[in-house]
Amino acid sequence: MTTYADRYAAGTGGGTWSLVVPLKPLARAKSRLGPAVGGPLRGRLALAFAEDTVAAALASPGVRDVAVITDDPAAGAALAALGARIVPDLPGAGLNAALAHGARAVRAVRPAARVAALNADLPALRPAELARVLAAAGQFGRAFLADAAGIGTTFLSAGPGVELEPAFGGASRRRHLSSGAVEIRLTGVDSVRRDVDTGEDLAAAVALGVGPRTAARWLPAAG
Repeated sequence: MTTYADRYAAGTGGGTWSLVVPLKPLARAKSRLGPAVGGPLRGRLALAFAEDTVAAALASPGVRDVAVITDDPAAGAALAALGARIVPDLPGAGLNAALAHGARAVRAVRPAARVAALNADLPALRPAELARVLAAAGQFGRAFLADAAGIGTTFLSAGPGVELEPAFGGASRRRHLSSGAVEIRLTGVDSVRRDVDTGEDLAAAVALGVGPRTAARWLPAAG
């Protein structure tokens, strides 16, 4: 009998990268977005962001598979339906612990995997732009992409045999630089840098062009 691990090891795409995408329980996700969109819509938008992120990632030619680290059953079911592997957040110790756990889960199946952490709130993500970032990251042992503000991080990679060492949150660009990761300096990859935490971020993502799930939930509400 073919197991899930067999199918996951074989990969769902033609690329070489396994992506690790963390997602909080929807009831707690995107708290800073609440004032702009309202409480009832906040969780639904957080899921839509993640769905559009995962769908675009799986469509990227550089991506082999996506592991979503979440304990939210509704989000897990929706993202699994798109083709993601769902990994429970067993550490339950915050974002960086979840990412390190996800990287270990990937390498338990493929020990020599190229692994990258990717934010779950990239609703404008373009597969071709992600592929360019992955190609650049493949030249280094560890590499990262700063967010649109140049303060945080939306992407962190580790090549075969290299630990991910995530240091996300707040001024993570500086921490990743200090840890020895190489900053990826590409133009024309705005969709990979545009994470959404606030109403202003959401407006910027909409201007880039958000994915269909985010558009379906937000554009009618925005009028």
